[in-house]
Amino acid sequence: MTAVAGNEIRRWREQWQDEGDAEFLYRVLADLEADPRRRDILRRLGAVEAQHQAEYARLLREAGRDPGSFRPSLRARILARLARLGARDAVMNIRLLEEATEVKQLLQTAAGQRGPADPEERLRFARDEAQHAEVLRELLGRTGEPWHRIETGGILRNLVYGFNDGLTANFGLVMGVVGAQVEPEVIVLAGLAGLVADALSMGASGYLAAKSEQEVYQHEIALEQEEIRLMPKLEAEELALIYEAKGIPPTLARQLADQILASPEIALREKVREELGIGLEYGSPLRQGVLTGAATALGAVIPIVPFLFLSGDLATGVSFGISMLSHFLVGAARSVFTGRNPIRSGLDMFLVGLGVAVAGYFIGFLLTGHLVG
Repeated sequence: MTAVAGNEIRRWREQWQDEGDAEFLYRVLADLEADPRRRDILRRLGAVEAQHQAEYARLLREAGRDPGSFRPSLRARILARLARLGARDAVMNIRLLEEATEVKQLLQTAAGQRGPADPEERLRFARDEAQHAEVLRELLGRTGEPWHRIETGGILRNLVYGFNDGLTANFGLVMGVVGAQVEPEVIVLAGLAGLVADALSMGASGYLAAKSEQEVYQHEIALEQEEIRLMPKLEAEELALIYEAKGIPPTLARQLADQILASPEIALREKVREELGIGLEYGSPLRQGVLTGAATALGAVIPIVPFLFLSGDLATGVSFGISMLSHFLVGAARSVFTGRNPIRSGLDMFLVGLGVAVAGYFIGFLLTGHLVG
């Protein structure tokens, strides 16, 4: 009998219940499915969840704890009832999110924190859940990757958000210094200092985020390459299942998968694209960091420009006006990535900018009065 910490026993029991609930829901969804092909896919997904549950049961028994007989949780029974009442797609969407969450937890947590203690077992479970999320995505007709999506226009999105961060942060700083009623030279100096600090901070954050993302992708690609080398039959079966979810007949799906797995290089590209939802090529972290920092600096310079050419209340009024207009425009631009109405999104950012300006001004005014007094 293996000595295992109580909190690990508790996690294994929770996972045993979760895997059983997943198998139960897949079985319910399969029974409600009229299409034989989709019904078979859902049942096979449930079978894998049942295998996972059996693994957790084994871990519990080895630790001297009998999991007992399985009974679906109240939440699982409620979801099953909703599916039977016509909300089948909604329940499948919930399962998709849960599979994606499970992948992130299994890949990102340390040994013993989530899933089996053995790292290889934990990675295998993560790969299974990743496949399940991909299959559900195809069955639902969804696009994109639930846990590590690389979206078209990612660099453009970073530029917009970097510009927005620089504009908002420095606008608040400049209005705070204006509220302190200092000399114009101090306003410019403070604005330039804020510009440099914001640009360096956002640039460094963009670089580190892209670098970390690249390392995660490289790690997952290396794992996929090793699995293709060690277990080509299993990989062919997984790829065939993904093709079936796209509507390809089972026999043809298996033939395509076998042909692709015959070439390790082609197989790696196809598996990475279809199963992981990522590409073998990705942007340079340094380039992303530089572009994000530059976009931040461009946004941060907007509130300062009027003070370089104008003075007094006129400079303050022009700075306020162009900054507020810029907030509206960048909010409208963000709607490209959020899918919201551009006018609504622009107005939201306009109000954010207004709030930042008012708060910054009065904080500067009050602090100055307190210090002087």
